[in-house]
Amino acid sequence: MQNNFMEQSDIKTPVHKKNLIAGSYLPAIISFLALVFVDQITKYYIDHTMDLYASVPVINNIFEIHYIRNSGAAWGMFENRQIMFYICTIIVLITGCVFYVRCTRSGRYKDIKVLLVLILSGAVGNFIDRLRFQYVIDFLYFKLIDFPVFNIADCYVTIGFFIMILLLLFKYKEEDLEYLMKSHS
Repeated sequence: MQNNFMEQSDIKTPVHKKNLIAGSYLPAIISFLALVFVDQITKYYIDHTMDLYASVPVINNIFEIHYIRNSGAAWGMFENRQIMFYICTIIVLITGCVFYVRCTRSGRYKDIKVLLVLILSGAVGNFIDRLRFQYVIDFLYFKLIDFPVFNIADCYVTIGFFIMILLLLFKYKEEDLEYLMKSHS
């Protein structure tokens, strides 16, 4: 009998399908947690070692560590609209998880799965700040171009989305992505 059992001498041992959590999701979960940890530990360090609005030049007049508390988005947009950030983050998390599961089930799209982990880690990193403090701790500042101050989570989201757009434009064809867009049970 070889359906659900394998014979090994006289003992029958059940044959289990690959454990989805350990086989497919565990590396993503560990990566996700590690990325969120790095984001949170850098913010904790900045918050506990620097005064608010203090700056430490890294490369004179080009890049510095500049501690701010941001209750909005880049350039101060949507300041003090935490409910909007909560709703958007929850939508991103649900959508990202659905697409991650679909990518896993298809056995394809490993690059998209990696990018989804990156994007979701960034979303959660900033979501944790918003839940705890009602603001996000930002500290990376490109002074040379007066770019808005940002953090590690912002890097995850920006890099993840940028590479995702490149993949969608140049690697995948419309028919490649139909599976991801369709509802599967």
